[in-house]
Amino acid sequence: MSKRYQKGLEQLRLMNEKSYNTLKANLEDISPDLARFVAEFPYADIYTRENLDLKSREIATVAALTALGTAPLQLKSHIKGAINVGCSKEEIIEVIIQMAVYAGFPAAINGMMIAKEAFEEMDEE
Repeated sequence: MSKRYQKGLEQLRLMNEKSYNTLKANLEDISPDLARFVAEFPYADIYTRENLDLKSREIATVAALTALGTAPLQLKSHIKGAINVGCSKEEIIEVIIQMAVYAGFPAAINGMMIAKEAFEEMDEE
């Protein structure tokens, strides 16, 4: 196991290890390299940079994924990750509402429904 991969896994343990483990298991039989790339590039190389804390990075990620509107599984994972690194539910809700201005109401409404699911799942755990 490379140091880069280990560094990514350490970051994922802080944020949302369960989500990564599910992704890795789902990709194992078709593309284990893609799962490794996910751990290495975003989590080892980007999320560990010094100029933004994890909370700020997750707020930016939730905003971007909400605006994109094409990645509901990843949005749910990052909403959970945001909570795990110190964001409140209220902050996440405000970020998604803010996206209505820039990405439109459909993106914000869909993002809010995903946040609702994420919050409910976390409450059940």
